[in-house]
Amino acid sequence: MYDSISWTTFVQSASILLREGLEVILILSALIAYMIKTGTRHHLTALYSGATTGVVASFGLAMIIETFLGAEQSKLLEGVMLLLAAALMIYVSGWLFVKQDPRAWKAYLHAHADEALKSQQSGLAIGILAFFSVIREGAETVIFYHALTNAEGGWTSPVIAGFIIAALALALLFIAMRILTVRLPLRPLFVITSAFLFVMALRFLGDGVHELQEAHLLPESPIHMPEPLSTIGFQETIEALLPQLILLAVAVAGYAVLRFRKAMLQH
Repeated sequence: MYDSISWTTFVQSASILLREGLEVILILSALIAYMIKTGTRHHLTALYSGATTGVVASFGLAMIIETFLGAEQSKLLEGVMLLLAAALMIYVSGWLFVKQDPRAWKAYLHAHADEALKSQQSGLAIGILAFFSVIREGAETVIFYHALTNAEGGWTSPVIAGFIIAALALALLFIAMRILTVRLPLRPLFVITSAFLFVMALRFLGDGVHELQEAHLLPESPIHMPEPLSTIGFQETIEALLPQLILLAVAVAGYAVLRFRKAMLQH
């Protein structure tokens, strides 16, 4: 019986960090690879600073949520953070896609030779994106571990073991992503990073609206969503799904315009 309970606790502990940390690792790895490939390594400091600040702020945010905020207020705060993160991801995703043509990227660097690679604004945007990516997941991680340790009577051996194994797995994933993504040619890297950030923005947008619904700030009109689409992140209420569909339509229209302009220039 003890072994069964210990194993269950271990799995719960590991799953918390793996579930909450996976998205962060993928986002940061994609951004790091992009900066290395484009010669903007100096912005890595901003990214790591933003991520580190996000980790520290996660503990403070988790303490505020548990101590001062009720369920509805915490849902509101998380919803606002998700929407801000989605906005940043949409911006970075669109910028990357526009610059994915090597000629466009070279022209951009040439036109901004003195400022693009030294711009504090670009570094600030990267740092803020890293911060929001980390703090949203980090605060949830702290709260979940707080609940788990309360239920288990403290940081027991299975809880610690699960945390360590999950941390090692995330570290290995981060290293693997760094190696694989940096080796990609510039254009596929831009396209893959842009697409990944857009999908995450789409998901964060829906999740953000859903959190506002749980805070009773928006109405809910449930609809049936096929499981593959709900797994991707499409929401099962009209109010949350509508902005996701609008964003998707705008992205498709933007892609069509870019393709049309490229075809016209070739002629």
